[in-house]
Amino acid sequence: MNQPRATRLSQPSRGRSGFLAERLPHGSRQRKIVLWVAVPLVVFALFVLVMDKLVMPLVTRQGSEFPLPDFAGQRLAEAKISLEELDLNYEIASEEYSADRPAGTILGQIPGPNNKVKPGRTIKFTISQGMKAVPIPELAGKSVRQAMLELEAVGLKLGEIAWALSDTLPERVVVFSYPAANTEIPLGSHVNLMVMRGRASGFTYMPNVVGLTIDEARKNIEDKALRVGLISYRTDENYLPETVMEQSEPHGAELDVGTEIDLVLSTTE
Repeated sequence: MNQPRATRLSQPSRGRSGFLAERLPHGSRQRKIVLWVAVPLVVFALFVLVMDKLVMPLVTRQGSEFPLPDFAGQRLAEAKISLEELDLNYEIASEEYSADRPAGTILGQIPGPNNKVKPGRTIKFTISQGMKAVPIPELAGKSVRQAMLELEAVGLKLGEIAWALSDTLPERVVVFSYPAANTEIPLGSHVNLMVMRGRASGFTYMPNVVGLTIDEARKNIEDKALRVGLISYRTDENYLPETVMEQSEPHGAELDVGTEIDLVLSTTE
C-alpha cells in the first residue's frame, strides 16, 4: 500500500531565516519600529540629499555666479548692451542732479561692483539728470549786499561788478544783472552786476581774491582803487605757497576808495 506524500502545506516553512529574521523576528515590536520609523527616516534623508545635490543646483543655477561690472560713468544706452550680454535686467531706481555727469549717465548701482550675481538678476541704477539750472532772480533796484544774498539763496554766486553813471537814478543800487533776470543758468554759476554810482567816485567794491596768488590779488585790488595793506602768513599745506587764504573785507563789500585790504597768505614752512 502506497504511503501518503506530504503536501507543501504540510511541509515546514523555510526561507524566513537570515540576518533580518534573526535580529528582528517577524511580528516583533522591534521589527515594527524599524519598518515604521527607521525606514521612512532613511527614505527622507535620501530625498533631502537628492534635492540638495541635484535638484536645487539646477533650479538656482548654482555655479553660474559672476562678479558684477562697474557701470558708474557709463551712459545708460551703453550699459544696456553689456546687461543683455550678461543676461541681466535693470531698472532706474532714482534720478539725481549732477554737476559733473551729463544727463543719462549712471551715478551708482545696486548691487555694487564686484558683487556676485546670477543671470536674470535685476540691477538698480541711479541716473544723472545733468546739472541743475536755476533762474536768476530779479536784482534791479537792490543793494549789492542784498543782491549777493539773493544769489546765494538760489545757489548762484556774485561775479564781477561794473559801474554806471547817472544824474537821475539812485546811487549804489543794482541797475541790472548779466545774464539778465529770469535767465536759467547752471547751479553755482557767477552772475555779474551793473551798479549805479551816480557822479560819486569815492567808493568801490571789494573783489574776491581768495585762492589767487599775491600778484594776482594785488592787481585785482588795485583795479578796484583799493590798496594792499598788512600781509601775514599761515602754514597750510592745502594751498600753494604765496596763495591768498583770507581777505580782511568780504567779497562785494562797499568800501571807500583807497581802503587798505589785509591779506593772509599760505606758507609751507
